[in-house]
This record gives sequence, C-alpha cells and structure tokens, in this order.
Amino acid sequence: MLFDVLLTISDVVETQPISEQNVYSRYSIFTIIDSSHLSTFVIALILIVYGSFRALDLDKAKESSMSNKFLSETSSNEQAPHSHVIETMHAIALPLGASISLIIMFFFFDSLQTVFILCTAILATMGFAYLLTPCCQVILRPCSDNTKISFGICGRYTLSEIVAFSLSVGLVLIWIITGHWLFMDVIATGLCISFIALVRLPNLKVSALLLLGLVIYDVFWVYFSHYIFTTNVMVRVATREAENPLTTIAKRLNFDRYRAPRLSLPGKIVFPSMQHQGRFSLLGLGDIIMPGLVLCFVLRYESRKRTINLYNNDPLLLINRLTYFQCSLFGYCAGLITATISSEIFKCAQPALLFLVPFTLLPLLLIAYLKGDLNSMWSDPFAENGEISSSSCKLLNV
Repeated sequence: MLFDVLLTISDVVETQPISEQNVYSRYSIFTIIDSSHLSTFVIALILIVYGSFRALDLDKAKESSMSNKFLSETSSNEQAPHSHVIETMHAIALPLGASISLIIMFFFFDSLQTVFILCTAILATMGFAYLLTPCCQVILRPCSDNTKISFGICGRYTLSEIVAFSLSVGLVLIWIITGHWLFMDVIATGLCISFIALVRLPNLKVSALLLLGLVIYDVFWVYFSHYIFTTNVMVRVATREAENPLTTIAKRLNFDRYRAPRLSLPGKIVFPSMQHQGRFSLLGLGDIIMPGLVLCFVLRYESRKRTINLYNNDPLLLINRLTYFQCSLFGYCAGLITATISSEIFKCAQPALLFLVPFTLLPLLLIAYLKGDLNSMWSDPFAENGEISSSSCKLLNV
C-alpha cells in the first residue's frame, strides 16, 4: 500500500538531526539562528497552516456538495475527494507497521531500492498534483467550464486536474534526472500538504494515542537500536541514497559511461546554509505531518463550534481569546526550537517528536480543560454533525 510506504519513509527520516553535518567546533547561539534552520522553520509552519486550512476548505466543500446533492450537475462536477480517518486500531498499528518497514529497509534496501523509488515517484506525483490543482483552476477558469473528460477505466478529470497532473509528472522527472535537493523539497511540500489535508484524526484520544506511539517509536529507533543492531538503524536508513533508475537503464543498454546522480528519497525538507558551505538543515516529513494532523483537527473543531455557536465570547476571560489552533501552533514552534537547540548541543541524531509532541499536545489539553471542552474533544467532537461516518470518509487501511 502506497500510503504505508510513504509514511515509513517519512518516519525513517523524521528523527534525523535538524543539523547533521559540518558542525561547529564550539556551540554558539549563531548556530541556532542559521539561514538553513530559519528556512526549515518557516517552511514547516507554512505547510502546517496551509494544509490545515486546505482541509477546512475541503470539509466545507463536502457540506456544500451534500446540500446540493439533488443537483446532478453540481454533484458530478464538483465532488470533493474522500478524506481518510485514522481510527484507534490504526493509531496502534501505525508505529508497529513503521517499525517493520524500517527493519525491511535496513536489511533489504539495496534489493528494494527501485521499488522505493517507484512508490515514492507515484506518491509524489499524486501529492504535488493535489497541491497544484487550485492554482490551475484559477489560471484555467477563463478557458474551461470545469467539465470532466473521460479516460475510460482511469476515471473522469477536469482540465485543471489534467494540467496539474502533467506538471507534477514533469517535476518528478526533473527530480529523477537531476537529483537536486530543491526539487526534492518541492515534491516533499506536496506530500505534506496532501497528507495534512486528506487524513483526519477523529478525536483527541486517537490523536494522543497516535503521537505517543510515534514518540516511543522515535525514541527506540534513535537511542536504543544500536544496542541490538550495532548501529543506529534510523540514521543509517535515513542517510542512504538509492541508485537512480536512469543509471540502471543505462547499464542494461550498455551505456556504462552514463552515471545519473543517486537519489535521496523525499521524506524530508532540506535547506543549505548560506553562512557555512556544506552545512544543511534537515527536518523529516513525519515531524511536520503528525503534529500538523493535530492542528488540522483543532482547526476543524473550532470551525464546528463557530457553526453551532458554542463559543463563550466573554471578553473578560483571557482564556477565551486564545484559540486551540493558536495554542497548538505556538507549542509546535517552541518544540521545533527546542529540538534544534538539542541537536546543536548534543551533536547527534535527536528524535524530534520527543520535543514536538509534548509542546504541541500538553498546552492543547490544558486549554481544552480550562475551557471545558476536553470531554467533547476527547471522545466524539463531530458527532452532532455526523461528519465521521462511513458514507463521507473512507477508513485508512494499515
């Protein structure tokens, strides 16, 4: 399953230190205020915020589509994509499945590297096409009436979706040909936004269960795997590069002189430092997607409260001025800064979720308790809207 493959890739690199090579001889505050760190910090925040609001727009589009379900033309041309809900069993099985996949990649990477590249290319194409579709819709609106073109068994797609898919295929091909970090980052942004916008956490209980399980997964494979496998499995897998498929094809065609660059799988955001040549800042997609799913959940919950007028608007209460989304976003920023400082101090791989999860989850639980929303957020916050149902969402297969 392609989703499991990408999530494994994301988890593999998410505990890589945010700054891993060419470390300074002595610790300085200027190593924290590095252009590469600032770039990854800003990009991570943009991806989480945009992905969360993209998910909110998707929910509104679903509600609009359901209200116009009797209009056959509207429902056929503007049908929103299905979202995928992570249930309790999925949250439990996800860290276990990621661990098994990590072991497989550790022992059989050389044998399966072509499969990894193929799965990554397919997912990258789909994710970036989803990211580009709104832009293509705006640009092509004057010359397209949003009618869908049939491609037989492949389905029906609008002109904007076809153009977005074509551009995405071109970008992935450029990444394969060049292997440049910039194209890898662009592909990774599409994957992040697609996951945050299309995957749903149904309540706070599942959110906490999933994040705590991934923290244990992170800590074990970063801090304790070398006691069993004599090497740090997480770092070993995260830093390996796959042979370019173009090189394999050239060898089969007896073009031995051609050597395409080896590919680093786009499971991370990488930025070079402008101050120090050869120094890169790295942040795994799992460190963006998993906390991003929590922020997406609280944003949707707050939107639901506004819709049914459950907000306490007493201006005398300072706690009511702070939204759950703002609280979680501030916590994520603090956790990311702490993880950066930790990687600079200890000069080794750090499980970033060990810092991100407490800083994101604990303030959210505290504010929800003070506002009196903890019970509803913990169990079934969207029950009254009937949002989490088998008719509107597909379960995520793990």
